[in-house]
This record gives sequence, structure tokens and C-alpha cells, in this order.
Amino acid sequence: MAVENANIAQHLPAMAAGQPDTAALLVPRGRRDGRIDYLALSFAELAEEAAAWQAEFTARGIRRGDRTLVMVRPGLPLIAAVFALFGLGAVPVVIDPGMGLQSFLACVRRSRPRALVGIPLARVISHLFRNAFHSVDVRVAASGSPTARRRRAPLISDLKFQVVTSGAAELAAVLFTSGSTGAPKGVRYTHGMFAAQVELIRTTYGITPGERDLPMLPVFALFNPALGMTTVVPELNPARPADVDPAKIIQAIRQEGITSSFGSPTLWAKIARHGEKHGVKLPTLRRVLCAGAPVPPGLWTAMATLLPNGELHSPYGATEVLPVSSICAREVIGATAAAALAGRGTCVGRILPGNEVRIIALTDAPLPTLPAARELPAGEIGEIIVRGPTVTTEYDDLPQATAAAKIRGARTPLPETKARAESVTGGRGVEAEGDEHAVWHRMGDAGYLDAEGRLWFCGRKAERLTTATGPIFTEQVEPAFTSHPAVRRAALVGIGPAGAQEAAIVIEPADPQVIRDPRAAAQLVAALSRHVRSHAHAAVVKRFHVHPHLPVDVRHNAKIHRLTLARWAATATPITLPPAS
Repeated sequence: MAVENANIAQHLPAMAAGQPDTAALLVPRGRRDGRIDYLALSFAELAEEAAAWQAEFTARGIRRGDRTLVMVRPGLPLIAAVFALFGLGAVPVVIDPGMGLQSFLACVRRSRPRALVGIPLARVISHLFRNAFHSVDVRVAASGSPTARRRRAPLISDLKFQVVTSGAAELAAVLFTSGSTGAPKGVRYTHGMFAAQVELIRTTYGITPGERDLPMLPVFALFNPALGMTTVVPELNPARPADVDPAKIIQAIRQEGITSSFGSPTLWAKIARHGEKHGVKLPTLRRVLCAGAPVPPGLWTAMATLLPNGELHSPYGATEVLPVSSICAREVIGATAAAALAGRGTCVGRILPGNEVRIIALTDAPLPTLPAARELPAGEIGEIIVRGPTVTTEYDDLPQATAAAKIRGARTPLPETKARAESVTGGRGVEAEGDEHAVWHRMGDAGYLDAEGRLWFCGRKAERLTTATGPIFTEQVEPAFTSHPAVRRAALVGIGPAGAQEAAIVIEPADPQVIRDPRAAAQLVAALSRHVRSHAHAAVVKRFHVHPHLPVDVRHNAKIHRLTLARWAATATPITLPPAS
């Protein structure tokens, strides 16, 4: 019986055949008469470019199954090289260089790539740190220019893009987590998981071929050829996304008629502020996907003004499984925003088709099978676990991390949770006893399901406070502070030993001058104390700090490193409230 081909690369020649002249990729290369000047490639040309990469990979001895570390700048070389590797059945290894040199080298060492495709600096690094790159015996040069072409007509004009037949369970890529709450981990993606992600994203957000996407996270550009979307590469440095010039992003959206975009809350907040200041609207945008951290309350309404014909959506998930659920601006503004400000957490929407979510009692111990977990009823906060077609089953060469994050096997649900589980899964029912092949991923997030089947995120499990009166979760407290216009970011941290922690809030003011003026800092703290006085969870905070720049992840510039902040706050002097007048 023939194996159905699940290779994600098969979408590229299909698009090249079905819409050969449609633009597949636009890469900025400067300005001409005030407009952004792009290198433009059609789907047919992108397929030819990827075929040229395949010819070189094959000539250099890269074979099916070879792990290939990709150290290439976002743009044409990245997309063409990765699809070339997929088509050959090789395994791209993608690591965030912004995680820091030592973490990066540890990831390289553990992933054991046989080949490296890299810009000049990457190849120099591979020779300087030979211990980490000891497994590499093939080095393929890539240009540092995002517009560099590989194909040189007419010498290789007869090359055809190859796609080997890959089973759904065959390893397709190793993608690394950001390491925002621990060491970065390699996540093993199969071709079947990629295919399920593409289909889930397509159907959830109604994406159609011919749309134009501006992905402000480079890895998301890899989905676009499979979706038939034109990728417009944004003018931003992925190593420093917060430094983006919002005017350049807005110009690209308006000039190229962008219909879809992905970016973190930090990036879109900056774009929304610029748009509000200059009276800009973006009528071509149908959807903005915003993820990487919870969307602040004010951004939902700000984006509604910016998008007269579109809507902000926030998919929930992780590198290990994406997307799990999704929520749109209409539901947030109309139904959940007030509850978030009142301390109920952040609603991350309804579970997407094919996924199943449960809430289990919080524990840091491994749970080898589901019967070892205690399932919680609706409304009770616990750890979020999920299973479905996009759930990855293991980390790469990290058996202990896999054991800590995965639950294998299944069980018949408790009677009081059966109706809830069926509502969450759309009436498809739940698994029967003895389903030994089910794999559940422990999200590492605390949350709960409400009576309507919506999922609420309350914070990272590792970042919860354990006080003498019980646990406090970050998303129960921080929205009350970030809703104040004088606050850019806020982080709840615990001071003292577990079980007796004192709640402290670290504020990054919207006005940097506050940091340098003790009187202004005290006035801000007094205003915030009044602002949250009626908030059950936030009012317990009596210790305040101000910080010029809360430490955040490089990938999204949105996930706050709260454990790092907690160590800082433990020795920092808190802000003293001014005397009552």
C-alpha cells in the first residue's frame, strides 16, 4: 500500500503549478522614489530557487535525514533553503541566535547537525567553537544578503524541485523553544504535524490563496508557501524586534495591500500607538494574529480603531503545540475584558477543532500516564494539558524534559467532566480506556475552563506566587496595573521563601523620566495603589518597584523574565509611598 505523502514541501510545486505568476516573496532592498523597493519572486521562481539550493545540497552530499543547521538571515535564502531541505527529506534545525551565545552553542551541541547552511559569520563561529559544532562535516555558504539569488539562468534552468515521499510520522524539523522560563529545548516536528498546523491555521482564520502576509516572526513565513500567500518580508531586525520603526511597517502594509500579519503584542502596541498619533488606518488588513504573550487590555480596543475592515486575533499555544485555541477582539471587548481586569485571568478563547484540553491539579512531578493526574472541574485553576494533531510528542535528546512535559496513555473521564469535555471537543466524545497512544502536552501554564468551554490563562506555572494565604497567579494581578496609562509593563514577582512569599509588582513606566525622579516614582506608586484598591488580587500587593526595562525574550520581545526580576527585586529598594496629605 502506497504511503500518502505528508511532506510539507509538496505545497511549493503545487502552488508553482496552480498560480505560477503570483508573487510568492517580496524582500525589501531599499527605497525608490519614497516607495519600498522589493525583490519579487513568483511561486514558479521560488520553486526554481529552491531547486537550485537542492542541486548544491545534493552535490555537497546532504542526504535524506541529515540534520542541517540553518543560520541564514530572514528573506529569500531562508525560505528557499528550508523548503529545499524539506523536499530532500533532510531535517532543518532552527535555533534562535538571540538566546545568547552559550545557550546557542549548547543547543547546537545537543542537536548534532551533520550539515550547516550559514552566512559568513555563522561559518566563522562554527570554526571558532569546534566543540559545539563537532558533528558538522558539510558547510554550505549562504549570502548575508536577504535578497541573494542562488539560481543562475540558463545553466540550471532545467532543474526541477524534488519532493521525496515522507510519512506523517517522519521527522521534518527541529525547532527550539525561546527558553523564556528555562533552558531552550529542541522540539521534534514531524511532517504530519506541519500539515495539521497548516490546515488548522487555514480553516481557523479563513486564509485563501493570493493573500499577502507580513510575518514579523521569521519562522511564520515558512507556512506561507503552503497557504498560497505572498510573503512580504518586514523591515525589522529579528534579533531586536522592539527597535522596529512602526512607520516602515505601516508603509509596507499600505503599499503592498497586506491582508494578514503576525506579530507579538509588543510590536503591535508600538504600531498602534504610531497609528493613533498620526491618524492612520489600515483598511486592507483582514486579520492580525498576535501571540507570544497575553494581549494587554488596551491593545484590543486600539487595534479595533486601526483595523476598520479587519480584526485582531490571539492564538494560544507554544512551540510544542500551536494553535490550541483562539480568541478575537469582538469576544474580548464584548465578553471577557472586564473579567480579565477583575482578576479572572486572560481568556485565550475556544478550543480549536481536533484539540482536546483538560485541567489537572498543579504538580511539578512527572506524570507518566493520565491516571496519575487529578482532573479538575470547570472553573478551578490548574495546569493546562492538550492533545491533538499538532501536539509534538518529544523533545530532542532530552528524555527527562520529555518525561516532565508529556503524558502518555488515556482514561475515561470522570463523570462530572464528561459533559464539559464533550462540549470542548465539539461533541466528538472523549477517548476510551486503553487508548495507549495518546500523548498530552503539559503547557506549563496555569488556567481553567469556564462553563462555556472557553480557556482562561492565569500565568506560567513556574511563575506563580506561593503565599501564606494561597497561590497568586500573574495574570490575576498584572492586567489591573497595565490598564493604567502610566504603565508600559508590569510583572508580579514573589519575594521570600516558597509558601510565605510576599507579592511585589515591578513597573516599567510609560515615561522613562519616572525612573530618575524618586518623587515621580512615589507619585506613580500612589496612583497605582488607588487604581487597584477595589481589585481583590492586585490590592494585596504592598511592595512596589520601578525598572527601566523589564527583561523580555528576544523572539517576541513580550515574555517577561519574571524569575530574573524576582532575584533583582529581592535585593532592590522598594518605592516608598508619599505621606498622605
